[in-house]
Amino acid sequence: MREWLKGLPYAEDRKRIGEDIKTVEFGWPLGMPVCRPMVSGIHEVRTNLSRNRIARVLFYIDSIGRMVLLHGFIKKTQQTPAEDLELARENKRKHERGLL
Repeated sequence: MREWLKGLPYAEDRKRIGEDIKTVEFGWPLGMPVCRPMVSGIHEVRTNLSRNRIARVLFYIDSIGRMVLLHGFIKKTQQTPAEDLELARENKRKHERGLL
């Protein structure tokens, strides 16, 4: 996840995503427009970026109340792609088993 954020080309975008993650982390539980539940206990942080782009960071809240970031991506379609949700589910399973 950290590598994905560092790989974004614009510092302004990284800062916006970080601010939205912080807003959710310290204001949990939050709803729209910043945060939305997805599936299997996974939620998304919604960030509007410059140049008319949208970023999503998928996360879950673990058994001791920590926000665990699972996957981040720049949205290119209206719906969240199934492969991005599946990657988040797999990362959640790994984290729950202590592999992440």
